Amino acid sequence: MHEKVTVIGAGLAGCEAAWQLAERGVPVVLCEMKPAVRTPAHHSDDFAELVCSNSLRSDELTNAAGLLKEELRRLGSLILRCADENRVEAGGALAVDREAFAKAVTEKINSHPLIEIVPGEVTELPAGRVIVASGPLTSDKLFDAIHLAVGGEFLHFFDAAAPIVTAESIDMESAYAASRYGKGTADYINCPFSREEYDAFWNALTAAEEAPVHGFEDARVFEGCMPIEVNARRGYDTLRFGILKPIGLPDPKTGRDPFAVLQLRRDNASGTLYNLVGCQTHLKFGEQKRVFSMIPALRNAEFVRYGVMHRNTFLDSPRLLDATYALKTDPRIRFAGQMTGVEGYIESTASGLVAGIASALEIKGKKLPALDRETATGALAAYISDHTVTKFQPMNINFGILEPLGFKVKGKREKNMQISERALGHIEALKGEIDA
Repeated sequence: MHEKVTVIGAGLAGCEAAWQLAERGVPVVLCEMKPAVRTPAHHSDDFAELVCSNSLRSDELTNAAGLLKEELRRLGSLILRCADENRVEAGGALAVDREAFAKAVTEKINSHPLIEIVPGEVTELPAGRVIVASGPLTSDKLFDAIHLAVGGEFLHFFDAAAPIVTAESIDMESAYAASRYGKGTADYINCPFSREEYDAFWNALTAAEEAPVHGFEDARVFEGCMPIEVNARRGYDTLRFGILKPIGLPDPKTGRDPFAVLQLRRDNASGTLYNLVGCQTHLKFGEQKRVFSMIPALRNAEFVRYGVMHRNTFLDSPRLLDATYALKTDPRIRFAGQMTGVEGYIESTASGLVAGIASALEIKGKKLPALDRETATGALAAYISDHTVTKFQPMNINFGILEPLGFKVKGKREKNMQISERALGHIEALKGEIDA
């Protein structure tokens, strides 16, 4: 009999991790605080509850979310199996009957002979191997235990993030690389405004519709990080003397400082993604797309992540975790789900799958073969463990974090399809080792 692994949390990540362990012959103790303790986001006693949407996003291989789902299918994901069995019509997206989906996952987990369900709140990290998948609304007592294990400076209480765009979608005819006052290297891409362009942007920003605040979100998120739209409403020139200050950034086309400048900062070492500096926001996603696309250099920008401001307990994973989601200072502990900085249901599932498989292989004296950045599953793990990411924020899967092809392909859809075909070939080549 193999040693037991404790999995804390029966959301998508926890159920996936438990399933991968049990399917490889490893006994699992799955701890779930429902129904004894609930958060305001929970509505049923079933596992893998989808609390905000029945859509698991695109199912097409030309979309990074579609690629990730196909990888998970081929790797034997419980969550994808149950989703496919309970899907509803939604065009090119994978949408599910939420209640039927959760019931299906719950039945599979409850009926597995190697999974023992232990109800009730976990208040400390147990001895032995453990996978913590307690989600972004981790209970206070467990939060304190995690805080003690990783250190307070590595644990964030909320998510205040600016949008991120792909480098290739930035219109460099309307932008320029420069450092302020010519100091240091030209690490920022500068997006200038004329007076008329700024006027239109400011008016749209101050009138844009904000996302609703849910009952379980902490209003104090705004205290430490002012949303750009709130800052803008304080006055027409507030942004021009703050995050959009143009002083010391002359436009090479005119030789003069522009009326205002938005700076973009590289978000990863490879330079495929750029962050809109200072643009943390609580606007609805559609409004973010509309308003930020009014900036000339971003008129055709591809947003791989929109800005968010909500309560979200997550780790500073690049400082803490390796690419198998193990805690570097105590590898018997792994984390999975949104706590690791993967954003979204399918991304959480992928982290649970990797954490579960890696733990099972270690117990058998083996190592998880490198999935690397050529796969969506590996790219997520590489992103959360990338020590070059100094200002870490949660991320959805996107083609910007996968390894580029290394050659030009005409057309975005064709390029994405070739990336997906390469990824699936890599997954197929590794399945024998992963399934061992």
